[in-house]
Amino acid sequence: MAIEVSRDIAAQAWVQGSWAKDVLLEVDASGHWSGITPDVAAHTVRDAVRLAGPVLPGVVNAHSHAFQRAIAGLTEHGAQNAKDNFWSWRERMYAVAQRITPEQLEAIATMLYTELLAGGYTQVCEFHYLHNASVQSPKASALDMSMALVRAAQRSGIGLTLLPTLYMRSGFAADGLRPDQQRFASTPDSIAKLVQDVQASTRGMSHVNVGVALHSLRAVRPQALAELAAFADAQGLPIHIHIAEQPQEVQGCIAHTGQRPIEWLLSHAQLHARWNLVHATHATQAELDGVRARGASIVICPSTEANLGDGVFDYVGYCAQGGSWSVGSDSHVSRTWNEELRLLEYGQRLTRGQRNVAAQSGVSISSAANMLQALLQSGQAATALALGGLQVGQRADFVVLDAASPALCGLPSVHVLDGHVFSSPGSFPLAVAVGGRVIKTPLNGPVAQDFVRTLQELLAH
Repeated sequence: MAIEVSRDIAAQAWVQGSWAKDVLLEVDASGHWSGITPDVAAHTVRDAVRLAGPVLPGVVNAHSHAFQRAIAGLTEHGAQNAKDNFWSWRERMYAVAQRITPEQLEAIATMLYTELLAGGYTQVCEFHYLHNASVQSPKASALDMSMALVRAAQRSGIGLTLLPTLYMRSGFAADGLRPDQQRFASTPDSIAKLVQDVQASTRGMSHVNVGVALHSLRAVRPQALAELAAFADAQGLPIHIHIAEQPQEVQGCIAHTGQRPIEWLLSHAQLHARWNLVHATHATQAELDGVRARGASIVICPSTEANLGDGVFDYVGYCAQGGSWSVGSDSHVSRTWNEELRLLEYGQRLTRGQRNVAAQSGVSISSAANMLQALLQSGQAATALALGGLQVGQRADFVVLDAASPALCGLPSVHVLDGHVFSSPGSFPLAVAVGGRVIKTPLNGPVAQDFVRTLQELLAH
């Protein structure tokens, strides 16, 4: 959908890795930046709208399971005298995954996507594997479940990269799925068809595209991985995969293939710049070097990795030589990108006994600046879209910060980004724009009411 050409001026905007002053921001009819001009005298642009605060680019959320927003806060009671870990959490997650109807998924995702927008994300990569019917929705098709997410994105206004996910078996040694995983069942052919059906159903919609996902090496047979990757390559689609998230997964891969998960992927798949490896928490230096050499990206999900006890990603080992990475909110215990970056940096500080770790992995002396630039540079890898920040030709996604918020008030302009990331709990934007159009992000009213009603329905079971 075309928009009116617009001209805004920001007293302060994040351009090419640093703050610029008096920036004229021009958007063309396609919703992309047609001009980014710093140091513009105010009297020369009287027709431009003056924005109310510092301007940051929108950020891609590279990993989402929208339905898991329904259990945020509901899995924090551990059983006495029992070890709670990722695998016990997964059982609780499955209990909800088996029941959600398309209507409930739409309500949950609409609330989530509105929250993500309010947190500064303008595009979300939805790693989607709820394909088949359930007891509560016996007639739901894979397309019905996918279009529930599309409708949620359209209602909220966020951009969506839908990633229909291949899921074939319960583990490396299994022939198929467990009874509680049947809802996820798919084949390379069914995923390819679903991608094509979604493409046909969303033709003409704003800010919706598709890719593919492979749930994990334990859940996908090698030949099927090759088939779906070939399909994605033929269409130029992004490819996402969970990998090396938990030690048990690494041990299982070694037992059944003789190689570690990323080691196996590097040996058997043609990784390239559209591959996105989610988590990679338990990776060796050689594996990270291999990922970087192929031009693939890592998707780090700090809040979920902390919540599930996954471990801490080797940020220094991967980023010292410029490895590409993005962030995702995954299970959505956090829904702002500044909190993900704060947790990422603090995890490094706690494990390494140092401060400002990310300041050593980029051109800036600011940890926040280096991390934000990494996110902007990886946006295209995660989505196959022009989402690289405030640059001519990129989609005109941006947020306007509230400089009067407690996190930012009184800070010198050069430290506004540092305050946004590290002055907890951070500040929420005054405005968010996707493709040059400002989106309202009300976190109350009908969207919240539908979400509350859906949670009550799910909890009743």
